[in-house]
Formats: sequence, C-alpha cells, structure tokens
Amino acid sequence: MKVCNYRDVTPDTELPGVALHLVISAEDGAPNFAMRVFEVQPGASTPFHSHAWEHEVFILAGRGKLRGADNEWELTPGDAVYVPGDEQHCFMNTGPELLRFTCCIPHQ
Repeated sequence: MKVCNYRDVTPDTELPGVALHLVISAEDGAPNFAMRVFEVQPGASTPFHSHAWEHEVFILAGRGKLRGADNEWELTPGDAVYVPGDEQHCFMNTGPELLRFTCCIPHQ
C-alpha cells in the first residue's frame, strides 16, 4: 500500500500553467491504473488532444470547462467526468483560482 500527499510529489511542468503530479504509478506496484493530480492556473488549459484510452476525472477545486469536439461542459468542485478513448478533449481553467482535479488512466 501507499499513502502520499500529492504536494510531496514533484510535478511535471512541461506545459506552461499546468502541473501534473503522478501520485500512483506502476512503479508503486499498481498493476492497472495511474492516478494523477493536475493543477491548472487561471487562463491555462491542458492541450486539446485525444488518445486511445479512457480516463476518469474528479474536480477537487476551482472552476473550468471540459472542451470536446462538439460541446463544452462547465466544471465545478465535486463534478465527475468520464472521457472515452479517442475523444478530443481539454480541461480549461475559466475561473480566478487554481483548477485542481484527479485523473485516473490505465497504464499504457
């Protein structure tokens, strides 16, 4: 088992305005899924992209939008999101505070 605070995990900050904390991974012995915590600064967004795998997201703090190919959805704390594989998407921070969410994906 593993317990950690996401703040203790050094984030990947390759994309300006977006920090990705990989809190659970295969290196921890998790056989199927990785858990990540994203922090998106006001006005920033994750890239508009698609990939073969699904993922599940839970909004922890802040306000934003999920953008899809044909629609946008408002996001607030407590919202749960399912993104099917091969769906174009991005998460945009539209509020004045940090947008924070967890994201679980299968190991690739």
